[in-house]
Amino acid sequence: MEMKAIGSIRAQEGFAVELADEYATGLSGLRGFSHVVVLWHPHEVPDWDGSALTTPKPYRLAPDSLGIFATRSPWRPNGIAMSVAEIVAVDEKKGTVSLAWIDADHESPVLDIKPYHPSSDRIRDARVPDWCAHWPACYEESGAFDWEGEFLFPS
Repeated sequence: MEMKAIGSIRAQEGFAVELADEYATGLSGLRGFSHVVVLWHPHEVPDWDGSALTTPKPYRLAPDSLGIFATRSPWRPNGIAMSVAEIVAVDEKKGTVSLAWIDADHESPVLDIKPYHPSSDRIRDARVPDWCAHWPACYEESGAFDWEGEFLFPS
């Protein structure tokens, strides 16, 4: 399997997905959507070496060990990250989608973008384990949450 980037993240002086010229017309019809799903490659994270499918307790209230598929860690077998971001503006001519914010690093390669659509992307009765049940119930509440106090990053 082979994938190629369709653009990159701009995370300096604002946030945006900047598409390569040949993909700009693919933005046609994106206006009117409030959010976009961005699939990107965490290029600043070392490639996964296949050695660990578990990680020591990454969150304050998590179990002592979690499988990587129970985390949003960027260190994964295929190095694919996903973010939902609020659309500020779409410029089809320039091939850019300006965003309110995204948790990707500057120049992260973008693999795909998709419109966020509540009929397929929102789950009414979603459940989570007890150790993360106190996390915000929606994207809009996440900005005010103390995420720094949740993560146990190595010193």
